[in-house]
Amino acid sequence: MKKDNQTCLTEIVLLGFSDFQSMQKFLLCLVLIFYFLALMGNSLIFILTIVSPTLHTPMYFFLWNLSFLEIGYTSTISPKLLVNLLSEKQTISFWGCGTQLCCFLLFGTTECCLLCVMAYDRYVAICKPFQYPYIMNYRECAHFVAASWAIGILVGVGQSISIFTLPFCGSNRISHFLCDLMPVLRLASTNTYKNEVAIATLTVVFVLVPLLLI
Repeated sequence: MKKDNQTCLTEIVLLGFSDFQSMQKFLLCLVLIFYFLALMGNSLIFILTIVSPTLHTPMYFFLWNLSFLEIGYTSTISPKLLVNLLSEKQTISFWGCGTQLCCFLLFGTTECCLLCVMAYDRYVAICKPFQYPYIMNYRECAHFVAASWAIGILVGVGQSISIFTLPFCGSNRISHFLCDLMPVLRLASTNTYKNEVAIATLTVVFVLVPLLLI
Protein backbone atom coordinates (compact mmCIF):
# COMPACT_ATOMS: atom_id res chain seq x y z
CA MET A 1 0.00 0.00 0.00
CA LYS A 2 1.33 3.41 -0.90
CA LYS A 3 2.16 5.70 1.98
CA ASP A 4 -0.13 8.48 0.75
CA ASN A 5 -3.09 6.08 0.92
CA GLN A 6 -2.48 5.31 4.59
CA THR A 7 -3.88 7.10 7.65
CA CYS A 8 -1.78 7.30 10.82
CA LEU A 9 -3.51 5.73 13.82
CA THR A 10 -5.25 7.73 16.52
CA GLU A 11 -7.09 4.80 18.09
CA ILE A 12 -6.97 0.99 18.13
CA VAL A 13 -9.96 -1.34 17.93
CA LEU A 14 -9.82 -4.28 20.36
CA LEU A 15 -11.63 -7.27 18.84
CA GLY A 16 -11.13 -9.60 21.80
CA PHE A 17 -14.81 -10.20 22.60
CA SER A 18 -16.40 -8.95 19.37
CA ASP A 19 -17.57 -12.49 18.52
CA PHE A 20 -19.46 -12.78 21.81
CA GLN A 21 -21.91 -9.88 21.61
CA SER A 22 -24.70 -11.90 23.23
CA MET A 23 -22.45 -12.75 26.21
CA GLN A 24 -21.14 -9.27 26.93
CA LYS A 25 -23.31 -8.74 30.03
CA PHE A 26 -22.21 -12.10 31.42
CA LEU A 27 -18.55 -11.33 30.68
CA LEU A 28 -18.95 -7.89 32.24
CA CYS A 29 -20.26 -9.40 35.48
CA LEU A 30 -17.57 -12.08 35.48
CA VAL A 31 -14.71 -9.62 34.95
CA LEU A 32 -16.18 -7.21 37.52
CA ILE A 33 -16.47 -9.94 40.17
CA PHE A 34 -12.93 -11.22 39.67
CA TYR A 35 -11.51 -7.70 39.55
CA PHE A 36 -13.32 -6.81 42.78
CA LEU A 37 -12.07 -10.00 44.47
CA ALA A 38 -8.50 -9.31 43.31
CA LEU A 39 -8.65 -5.74 44.64
CA MET A 40 -10.20 -6.76 47.95
CA GLY A 41 -7.86 -9.71 48.56
CA ASN A 42 -4.66 -7.88 47.67
CA SER A 43 -5.72 -4.71 49.49
CA LEU A 44 -6.39 -6.75 52.63
CA ILE A 45 -2.92 -8.34 52.45
CA PHE A 46 -1.40 -4.93 51.71
CA ILE A 47 -3.04 -3.30 54.75
CA LEU A 48 -2.45 -6.20 57.17
CA THR A 49 1.26 -6.47 56.39
CA ILE A 50 1.67 -2.74 57.09
CA VAL A 51 -0.40 -2.36 60.28
CA SER A 52 0.58 -5.63 61.99
CA PRO A 53 4.05 -5.49 63.66
CA THR A 54 4.25 -9.31 63.77
CA LEU A 55 4.20 -9.38 59.97
CA HIS A 56 7.19 -7.07 59.56
CA THR A 57 9.43 -9.88 58.32
CA PRO A 58 11.18 -10.38 54.95
CA MET A 59 8.57 -12.87 53.71
CA TYR A 60 5.68 -10.50 54.37
CA PHE A 61 7.65 -7.53 53.08
CA PHE A 62 7.92 -9.33 49.74
CA LEU A 63 4.25 -10.36 49.96
CA TRP A 64 3.30 -6.71 50.54
CA ASN A 65 5.10 -5.73 47.35
CA LEU A 66 3.55 -8.64 45.46
CA SER A 67 0.05 -7.55 46.50
CA PHE A 68 0.78 -4.00 45.34
CA LEU A 69 2.01 -5.37 41.99
CA GLU A 70 -1.12 -7.49 41.60
CA ILE A 71 -3.34 -4.46 42.20
CA GLY A 72 -1.42 -2.50 39.57
CA TYR A 73 -1.35 -5.42 37.13
CA THR A 74 -5.08 -6.10 37.26
CA SER A 75 -5.91 -2.36 37.23
CA THR A 76 -3.90 -1.96 34.04
CA ILE A 77 -6.23 -4.32 32.16
CA SER A 78 -9.60 -4.64 33.90
CA PRO A 79 -10.99 -1.05 34.00
CA LYS A 80 -10.60 -0.48 30.24
CA LEU A 81 -11.94 -3.98 29.56
CA LEU A 82 -15.03 -3.20 31.67
CA VAL A 83 -15.57 0.10 29.82
CA ASN A 84 -15.31 -1.66 26.44
CA LEU A 85 -17.76 -4.37 27.52
CA LEU A 86 -20.24 -1.63 28.43
CA SER A 87 -19.93 0.13 25.06
CA GLU A 88 -20.60 -0.97 21.51
CA LYS A 89 -17.33 0.49 20.22
CA GLN A 90 -14.43 -1.36 21.83
CA THR A 91 -11.52 1.00 21.24
CA ILE A 92 -8.52 2.51 23.01
CA SER A 93 -6.57 5.60 22.02
CA PHE A 94 -3.17 5.04 20.42
CA TRP A 95 -1.26 6.59 23.31
CA GLY A 96 -3.60 4.95 25.79
CA CYS A 97 -2.60 1.65 24.21
CA GLY A 98 1.07 2.58 24.66
CA THR A 99 0.50 3.43 28.33
CA GLN A 100 -1.38 0.18 28.93
CA LEU A 101 1.37 -1.86 27.27
CA CYS A 102 4.06 -0.07 29.29
CA CYS A 103 2.28 -0.71 32.62
CA PHE A 104 1.44 -4.28 31.60
CA LEU A 105 5.12 -5.03 30.92
CA LEU A 106 6.34 -3.08 33.95
CA PHE A 107 4.14 -4.86 36.48
CA GLY A 108 4.49 -8.26 34.78
CA THR A 109 8.30 -8.17 34.61
CA THR A 110 8.64 -6.84 38.16
CA GLU A 111 6.35 -9.60 39.41
CA CYS A 112 8.42 -12.30 37.69
CA CYS A 113 11.59 -10.95 39.32
CA LEU A 114 9.92 -10.58 42.72
CA LEU A 115 8.59 -14.15 42.65
CA CYS A 116 12.14 -15.32 42.01
CA VAL A 117 13.36 -13.26 44.98
CA MET A 118 10.62 -14.72 47.18
CA ALA A 119 11.68 -18.25 46.19
CA TYR A 120 15.28 -17.39 47.15
CA ASP A 121 14.05 -16.01 50.48
CA ARG A 122 12.30 -19.30 51.27
CA TYR A 123 15.35 -21.29 50.13
CA VAL A 124 17.59 -19.40 52.57
CA ALA A 125 15.01 -19.73 55.38
CA ILE A 126 14.78 -23.52 54.94
CA CYS A 127 18.35 -24.45 53.99
CA LYS A 128 20.28 -21.89 56.06
CA PRO A 129 18.02 -21.05 59.03
CA PHE A 130 20.82 -19.83 61.33
CA GLN A 131 22.26 -17.50 58.69
CA TYR A 132 18.85 -16.31 57.48
CA PRO A 133 18.63 -13.13 59.66
CA TYR A 134 22.02 -11.98 58.38
CA ILE A 135 21.53 -12.87 54.72
CA MET A 136 17.94 -11.54 54.40
CA ASN A 137 18.23 -8.41 56.51
CA TYR A 138 16.12 -5.33 55.86
CA ARG A 139 18.72 -3.64 53.64
CA GLU A 140 19.17 -6.71 51.42
CA CYS A 141 15.38 -7.15 51.09
CA ALA A 142 15.02 -3.51 50.06
CA HIS A 143 17.81 -3.96 47.50
CA PHE A 144 16.10 -7.05 46.03
CA VAL A 145 12.76 -5.24 45.72
CA ALA A 146 14.36 -2.10 44.28
CA ALA A 147 16.23 -4.22 41.71
CA SER A 148 12.98 -5.96 40.71
CA TRP A 149 11.23 -2.62 40.22
CA ALA A 150 14.19 -1.16 38.33
CA ILE A 151 14.25 -4.12 35.92
CA GLY A 152 10.48 -3.87 35.44
CA ILE A 153 10.64 -0.14 34.68
CA LEU A 154 13.53 -0.58 32.23
CA VAL A 155 11.77 -3.39 30.36
CA GLY A 156 8.34 -1.71 30.36
CA VAL A 157 9.52 1.74 29.27
CA GLY A 158 12.22 0.43 26.93
CA GLN A 159 9.97 -1.98 25.04
CA SER A 160 7.10 0.51 24.83
CA ILE A 161 9.36 3.20 23.37
CA SER A 162 10.94 0.78 20.88
CA ILE A 163 7.52 -0.37 19.64
CA PHE A 164 5.55 2.88 19.67
CA THR A 165 8.24 4.82 17.82
CA LEU A 166 7.64 2.53 14.82
CA PRO A 167 5.34 3.80 12.02
CA PHE A 168 1.69 2.77 12.50
CA CYS A 169 -0.21 3.74 9.39
CA GLY A 170 -2.14 0.62 8.40
CA SER A 171 -4.79 -1.49 10.11
CA ASN A 172 -5.93 -0.45 13.58
CA ARG A 173 -7.58 -3.73 14.64
CA ILE A 174 -6.08 -6.32 16.98
CA SER A 175 -7.66 -9.63 17.99
CA HIS A 176 -7.15 -9.14 21.70
CA PHE A 177 -8.87 -7.46 24.67
CA LEU A 178 -5.73 -5.55 25.69
CA CYS A 179 -2.65 -4.01 24.10
CA ASP A 180 -0.22 -6.91 24.29
CA LEU A 181 3.23 -7.01 22.68
CA MET A 182 2.81 -9.17 19.59
CA PRO A 183 -0.72 -8.04 18.57
CA VAL A 184 0.38 -4.39 18.68
CA LEU A 185 3.65 -5.13 16.90
CA ARG A 186 1.75 -6.72 13.98
CA LEU A 187 0.12 -3.33 13.30
CA ALA A 188 3.46 -1.66 12.57
CA SER A 189 4.01 -0.60 8.97
CA THR A 190 7.64 -1.71 8.85
CA ASN A 191 9.92 -4.70 9.36
CA THR A 192 9.67 -5.77 13.01
CA TYR A 193 12.21 -8.62 13.04
CA LYS A 194 14.53 -6.90 15.54
CA ASN A 195 11.63 -6.15 17.86
CA GLU A 196 10.46 -9.78 17.70
CA VAL A 197 13.97 -11.01 18.57
CA ALA A 198 14.08 -8.58 21.50
CA ILE A 199 10.67 -9.79 22.73
CA ALA A 200 11.73 -13.45 22.49
CA THR A 201 14.96 -12.71 24.37
CA LEU A 202 13.16 -10.81 27.13
CA THR A 203 10.61 -13.62 27.46
CA VAL A 204 13.38 -16.16 28.01
CA VAL A 205 15.31 -13.94 30.43
CA PHE A 206 12.42 -12.62 32.54
CA VAL A 207 9.88 -15.45 32.34
CA LEU A 208 11.60 -18.79 31.69
CA VAL A 209 14.76 -18.10 33.73
CA PRO A 210 12.85 -17.00 36.89
CA LEU A 211 10.56 -20.02 36.45
CA LEU A 212 13.56 -22.37 36.31
CA LEU A 213 15.17 -20.69 39.32
CA ILE A 214 11.94 -20.93 41.31
